[in-house]
Amino acid sequence: MKKKGILLLASLAVALFSACNGNQAPAAEATQNESIVTLSGNAYVTAGDKAYIDEDNCAIRNWDDKETVISFYFRTKVSGNMNIALQAKGNSDIEVSLLGKKQNVTLNSDTLSRVELGKFKVENPGHIKVDIRGAKINSGSDFGSVAALYVGGDVAPVVAVAPDFSTHFGRRGPSVHLGYTLPEGEDIEWFYNELVVPEEGDIPSSYYMACGFGQGYFGMQNNTPYKRRVLFSVWSPYETDNAAEIPDSLRVVLVKKGADVKVQDFGNEGSGGQSFMHYDWKAGERCRFLMGIRPDKKGNTVYTAYFYDNNKGKWSLVASFRRPKITTWYTNAHSFLENFNPVMGYINRKAYYSNQWARTTDGRWIPVTKARFTCDATGHQEMRLDYTGGSDGEKFFLSMGGFFDEYTNSGTHFERAGNTTEAPKIDFSKLE
Repeated sequence: MKKKGILLLASLAVALFSACNGNQAPAAEATQNESIVTLSGNAYVTAGDKAYIDEDNCAIRNWDDKETVISFYFRTKVSGNMNIALQAKGNSDIEVSLLGKKQNVTLNSDTLSRVELGKFKVENPGHIKVDIRGAKINSGSDFGSVAALYVGGDVAPVVAVAPDFSTHFGRRGPSVHLGYTLPEGEDIEWFYNELVVPEEGDIPSSYYMACGFGQGYFGMQNNTPYKRRVLFSVWSPYETDNAAEIPDSLRVVLVKKGADVKVQDFGNEGSGGQSFMHYDWKAGERCRFLMGIRPDKKGNTVYTAYFYDNNKGKWSLVASFRRPKITTWYTNAHSFLENFNPVMGYINRKAYYSNQWARTTDGRWIPVTKARFTCDATGHQEMRLDYTGGSDGEKFFLSMGGFFDEYTNSGTHFERAGNTTEAPKIDFSKLE
């Protein structure tokens, strides 16, 4: 990938300033030949359940358990010698592991100070993980804190979430998308898609979105290890992140909902109408989505989502919403994969999308076999490069997070193999 100007600016920013989420950190000793990898944007608690990262103050809290592991991640673009140091405080002995080596370090300062780890050889460019574990508390109630890593030598500058970038989105990891090529010159009323989440990609705090459209999205989530749901949302034409501000004339209105489906307003990412139902989908299971969009000839458009219940063997209505001030058929068909919890941004997610079909207003099913892969600003600005997507036989796929080394250029076009199955057999007269 070509080096972008914004990456150069970000690299200079992390080399010249020891900032943590916008707050100036003490003991700024980095040189212009070093990158600073901040705790807030680039580290996670990967073992133990007591300690946590205070993003606002760039500190580790409640770090008193030897089972706790704090993991920093960054990426080198070249091989060579690497000098690395901690910006840390505490009165304790800790263990630092990276590149297959372990090093014991003693902290003996009540303020953030530079602690040298020495020189390491990076054989191959790619992501580097630095694990930090407490060994012995010499005084006080905890092991202390590590605010940042200083990384210099041949490998600098490195790829990491810069202090002036969003800590929240940087730690979440890059969101990835597939924009499907709909048939040209046709009015499309329905879009059909199938989604499979492999067992290794089934991670809490994930949204596997199957049927996106110009004004909203429809897919399924893994909210916790014990709670899963199908989610369908439509944005209001009124631009605000606060649903309470939307005038009545511009509100998304519920037309009908399925049994056990909850409906509410949503905000903080635009605003509108949202519906969801709890459904215990399984990893490896084929999940089927059907999304319809039709103008009502009164200046509004009705959006209707159906999900196939594998347990009952039938299509279930999720909801139907009416959006004002728009007359449109289906546009901007897309899927995406995202992590919505920054605490979980170090774990990889993956999903397969297959058997896409578009149905015209006169009832013809047309296969959809082409898609364009893109990522969000976290990827475009090279804060994170652990994202990929493409085609694999008859399937498209998306993968993000987990700090893997291979990535796909945003904007790449893909085509999956043609369908070996017939068009979906759906009796629309029997849909609720």
